Amino acid sequence: MYEILTLNKISKFGLDKLDAAKYAWADDYAAPDAIMVRSAAMHEMKLDSKTVAVARCGAGTNNIPVEDYAGEGVVVFNTPGANANGVKELVLCALLLSSRKIVPGIEWCKTLKGQGDAVGKAVEKGKSAFVGPEIKGKTLGIIGLGAIGRMVADAAVALGMNVIGYDPFPVKGVNEQVQVVTSTAPVFEAADYITLHAPATPETKGMINKDSIATMKDGVRILNFARGDLVVADDILAALAEGKAAAYATDFPTDALLGADGVIAIPHLGASTPESEDNCAIMAAEELTAYIETGAIRNSVNYPNAPLSADFTVRTCVLHTAEAAEAVAAALGDVVFAGAKKGYAYTVADKAADVAALEAMDGVVRVRVLTK
Repeated sequence: MYEILTLNKISKFGLDKLDAAKYAWADDYAAPDAIMVRSAAMHEMKLDSKTVAVARCGAGTNNIPVEDYAGEGVVVFNTPGANANGVKELVLCALLLSSRKIVPGIEWCKTLKGQGDAVGKAVEKGKSAFVGPEIKGKTLGIIGLGAIGRMVADAAVALGMNVIGYDPFPVKGVNEQVQVVTSTAPVFEAADYITLHAPATPETKGMINKDSIATMKDGVRILNFARGDLVVADDILAALAEGKAAAYATDFPTDALLGADGVIAIPHLGASTPESEDNCAIMAAEELTAYIETGAIRNSVNYPNAPLSADFTVRTCVLHTAEAAEAVAAALGDVVFAGAKKGYAYTVADKAADVAALEAMDGVVRVRVLTK
């Protein structure tokens, strides 16, 4: 029986994907075979040597020490695209909220309570303070054309917007009406609205700062439903105060942002829909069971994807450093898969092997032997 530790409440639809004849799950296992997690912080968590995988029910893995786990031979999975529609819908909501001063208008309306028949006249007199432009015909700039970015692009085109997008990697499936550019500069210069859909990396952290904002249109509206670290808070607040930016909508509130004029702070609701939670949990469960039972890897962030067949009798799976790849392949023989990612590699042979000898090799971090 395989034991799965759940660090957060995991959707029933995901857990139902675990065969009850093979798997048990609970939130208090000390030595689980694998872990399913949503937002729980794992950086201070010491894993048992028995644990072979962690599946994040969501796309981001900032709450997981991915590289450290790679060095322990623990494969970390995420679920890209599973919550894309939920995030897309919130981005569209924020697009409209940032255009007209809807949130301040709603709050102002509450102050009219008790004025009786005078409310209608007060509304007509005060509504001019909350006007804003229509989005049709305006230009939306998208930084990151992954699953969410492409869905936002499709929706924006359907709403009559001009769309310009940037992604550092070659992308497929982008709406033909989207102008794809090779750097962020054209996006910053052309866009009336900018929406961020990039991971937080050393290259992207703080990408929205006083220098990049200076290249944008006056009155630009910025949406951040990707990662809080992509935006320098002090710089966006200064831009709002100076009138350079008209609005900043974010799913990542901070103390500095709360209550600031022009800031629309949303409590991290991007993937907080029943559908997103169900989809992420289902994908995470499928990734875990495939890896545990067959060694196949799909959507790992620290080891290469390995599309292995489920047809085998004995399978030896070796997780190791990339530098050890040649030696591991030679020792294993009859390799059916070999690949590397971010300094770590995965080599598989459909045969029994000398586990002790493999584990003694420099660079080998884990050996798994699977049998049917």
